[in-house]
Amino acid sequence: MKDFLQKLKESLSLTLVHFYPLAGRLATLKQENPPIYSIYVDCTNLPGAKFVHASVDLTIDDILTPIYMPKIVHSFFDHVGAVNHDGHSMSLMSIQVTELKDGIFIGWSTNHLLVDGTSFWHFINTWSEVFNAKGQISTISRPPILKRWFPEGHRSPVISLPFTHHDEFISRFQTPELLERYFNFSAESLAKLKAKANAECNSPNISTFQALSALLWRCITRARNMPADQQTIAGTSVNSRLRINPPLSEEYFGNCVQGVAVTTTRGELLTNGLGWAACKLHELVINQTDRSIRDWVESWVKSPFIVWIGRFSNRIQIGSSPRFNVYGSEFGLGKALAVRSGFANKPDGKITLFPGREGGGSMDVEVCLPPQSMSFLESDQEFMENVSL
Repeated sequence: MKDFLQKLKESLSLTLVHFYPLAGRLATLKQENPPIYSIYVDCTNLPGAKFVHASVDLTIDDILTPIYMPKIVHSFFDHVGAVNHDGHSMSLMSIQVTELKDGIFIGWSTNHLLVDGTSFWHFINTWSEVFNAKGQISTISRPPILKRWFPEGHRSPVISLPFTHHDEFISRFQTPELLERYFNFSAESLAKLKAKANAECNSPNISTFQALSALLWRCITRARNMPADQQTIAGTSVNSRLRINPPLSEEYFGNCVQGVAVTTTRGELLTNGLGWAACKLHELVINQTDRSIRDWVESWVKSPFIVWIGRFSNRIQIGSSPRFNVYGSEFGLGKALAVRSGFANKPDGKITLFPGREGGGSMDVEVCLPPQSMSFLESDQEFMENVSL
């Protein structure tokens, strides 16, 4: 274990040379005339990422066998309960290696102000590459692009927020009582689901992601058992890198996602079929064009605001992506047995998608719901007939 930890630390240090903002801290620029309140990453002060070694008297089966994810897994991530603004005093990235009785859990905690999912897994994949090169690597295969993108005409990199003190916008996330369960969807099940959605939508353009999202939206809305005229929302994040013209590289390091959502009523969603819901989600995604993205960014720069997690109700929020190279990252221990997520950003209705360990287009879906809603979802015929495990 001592040698393993040392190799992790050494390869982490080498990787951070390329991804050096993760070794910095946040700083706030305040100025009265003209008035400026701006938060930025201080890369001249680089106290480093945090590395934690812990142990627990549990086995792998204790973590993976229960139907619902044990709450102790949250403690395997160092930044439990932190908000982005805590990056002024806390590390922007923390690695916690937790020894189990018969295995190892590696938990990454990263400040979301710096990275989206694409950049998060870019870093982890690169760290794996450096680790397995055993110190023999002088270059990496996918260097991150750290230069910030701004819309044309925006001359200054300083964006002033409409505040004078951080107490005006910080909101500590209070999670409700939620159960977290992972459902596996085989490649075969997803192919059938996609075919059904396309047939009902009379279109060949519905993706597997959209078909699965439509299923989750319909079934979770039904499980919530709310009035037919009540609104229900499906939200997700769209990678904007290739939608901007000229496009940005997939190696662009930072947040380059657009939060989007579609709203309808429970009655309309459930009266119409899977294909109808999938079409709504498809339209939502294809409407994210260069013009719409630039319009949104330019409006935010002129009038910036902050979004608080968990302030919405009757919503599903889909995060992560089955396209991320999760199981391709390996640290001398063989292919990971499973992927799990921590405490952060988990309101009622949070859904996280990962590729299935068996590959081939399968997916693992983490669903976070209150106990009663989860029980109804587990009894939902439309949902469970598509679940593989």
